[in-house]
This record gives sequence, C-alpha cells and structure tokens, in this order.
Amino acid sequence: MAKKQPKSAQLDIGISLEHREKIVKGLSALLADSYTLYLMTHNFHWNVTGPQFNSLHNMFMAQYTEQWNALDIIAERIRALGFPAPGTYKEFVKLTSIKEVEGVPSANEMVQHLVTAQETTARTARSLFELVGDANDQPTADVLTQRLNVHEKTAWMLRSLLAE
Repeated sequence: MAKKQPKSAQLDIGISLEHREKIVKGLSALLADSYTLYLMTHNFHWNVTGPQFNSLHNMFMAQYTEQWNALDIIAERIRALGFPAPGTYKEFVKLTSIKEVEGVPSANEMVQHLVTAQETTARTARSLFELVGDANDQPTADVLTQRLNVHEKTAWMLRSLLAE
C-alpha cells in the first residue's frame, strides 16, 4: 500500500514539496530567531534603567512592536507553503540561534545584546536566499528582503548608541 502524502504535498503552487520543506525549515528558524529577539527586546524595554532610560525604553518599544508584527508575516508564509508554523517556547528554543540573556544587563549591555541578536536574525534570513531563488519563491524572497532591511537598519542604529 502506498504511503499517503501529507496534506502539504497536495499544494500545487509551482514549488515542489522538497523545496517547500526546506524553505519552511529555514523560515521556522527565522521565526524562532524573530520571536526570541522580540522577547529579548520586550524584556529590555521593561527592565532598562539609567540615564538613557527614556530614549531606550521608547526605542525598545518601537522595536518590539515591529518585531511582533513580523512574527505573523513569517508564520503566515510558512502556512501558505502548506506546513504548520512552530509556536511553542520548546520549539523556538530548539530552532533559535540567539543566545538567551540571563539576569538584567546594564543599558549598554542590553544594546550590545540587541545588536548581536539583530545581526544573528539577519544572517538567518540571508541564509535562505539561495534556496528561495532555486525554488523560484518570490513571496518568501520578498519577506526575507523586508526582514533584512529592518534587522540591518536596527543593528546599525543600536551600534550607533555604542560609538564613542
């Protein structure tokens, strides 16, 4: 008896099941990095102190709000490719490449952690372009381009705070 194909195999959008599986694996890692970055930024928003409190508190709020909205875009692209999106802490911990920050760092350390996390998330997004190009998957390429623009710009702005 032939093995029944998963529902995701029944999609006919011009991208093979093999390509969709690989793209979803990469997008799931991007979603995990994005969620981890969101959580880190929101945590720092709540806990920042010091002379830069007001500016960092407001900056972090703008960043975590943007990040929160991006989560839906990434997860919905995974769904459009025919697979469930990861959505638990347990899954995100396995998939993320961002190291969790313990305790409450100083304001400058928070900024440095966020630079690293933004750059890590950008690298995760960038790593998918060759696969997405091979699969002729322009919608995913568009999502990746948008995310790269945000992460690279945000990392630059955060790095600027650390310049002397």
